[in-house]
Amino acid sequence: MFLLIFPAMWVKISMTQNGDPLENALAERVNGILKDELLEKNHKNHKQAICNVSVAISTYNYQRPHGSINYLTSIEAHNMSGELKRR
Repeated sequence: MFLLIFPAMWVKISMTQNGDPLENALAERVNGILKDELLEKNHKNHKQAICNVSVAISTYNYQRPHGSINYLTSIEAHNMSGELKRR
């Protein structure tokens, strides 16, 4: 049903080729962290939801340390030169 509703709301649908979430593991991991750790469960309205998602993405990129990249933030890892030490 959402396949019919989204285009009418100008929402672009993006899925993996085979419908297998493992094909897009990185995006699935980031989405899980945003939903489980950084986003509130309820938003007062659409405008508030957009604001909250923006803040969550900024927090993920600039403040949240990531264990897989030696507890650097995403932006710190991105700005590094040379080989990135991974756990």
